[in-house]
Amino acid sequence: MAERKQALLVFSKPPIPGLVKTRLTEANGGFLTNEQAAQFFKFCLYDVCEAAMNALLELQYENDQLVASDPTADKITYDFILSTPEKHLDLMKETFDEIGPWPMEIHFMTDSGATFDDHFDDAFAQIFGQGYEHIVSIGADIPTLPKSHIKQSFQWLDYFHSIGKAGFVCAPCQECGTSLVGASSDTPINHQGVYYNMHGVPALDAYMAKVREKDIPTAYFAPIADIDERTDLAHALSCMKAIEQAAKYQPDLFVPKRVLSWCALMGIHVSTPPNEEHDPRQYIDE
Repeated sequence: MAERKQALLVFSKPPIPGLVKTRLTEANGGFLTNEQAAQFFKFCLYDVCEAAMNALLELQYENDQLVASDPTADKITYDFILSTPEKHLDLMKETFDEIGPWPMEIHFMTDSGATFDDHFDDAFAQIFGQGYEHIVSIGADIPTLPKSHIKQSFQWLDYFHSIGKAGFVCAPCQECGTSLVGASSDTPINHQGVYYNMHGVPALDAYMAKVREKDIPTAYFAPIADIDERTDLAHALSCMKAIEQAAKYQPDLFVPKRVLSWCALMGIHVSTPPNEEHDPRQYIDE
């Protein structure tokens, strides 16, 4: 039996007014104050982290059951890690202490670099340097994150490992970027030129160029919308309400209750212009 470690990594700033979700604010064409945008982000952060923890706990339970039934099976430990700039570390810890305890221990870390690409590389290098086999990373502004994305990401990286390959997993956002990215310690890939790209190449396309060049086995998951602008929030809110309704019959769904409650408290609702167009089918049928 081998013992292995795998990590779920969340990149996040703390919910400071004027620092997060600024495109949702009135000053930038949105409808929230800086304080409201920070509140919204904080509830996103809480819901995303709880969903991720629940997915890890399910993976941990499944592995514990496997080891109990087959002593030769590998024992896997799943850890939850949150990375933030060093100057915000104490505030981030306080943010989570506000509503603790959490379902899992939160391992806090800091990352550094001149660009987001550098921050990605630094965080991944630190975690792999501690002996972790796989990392799956997500952002904090994706409250519609399915738990199944996280579970399947680790499962695919394990599958690639089982066939002697070092793989890559990804889920895009709604605008050619990424909401989830994962790799193994020996996957021949970095994040340079992905998020800080001077040639107009979207992040998802930049990753795909890297995996094509090295012929890296890749698993793809359905897009998870992040929330930067008011239209993103409208889309996510409709989806979250659908998730809430469907969860009555799909118990595996995670309902982002904090974000939904905050939107209800703020009186935020989604509307579209009346559709006054006539159905053209009658002309098509003729």
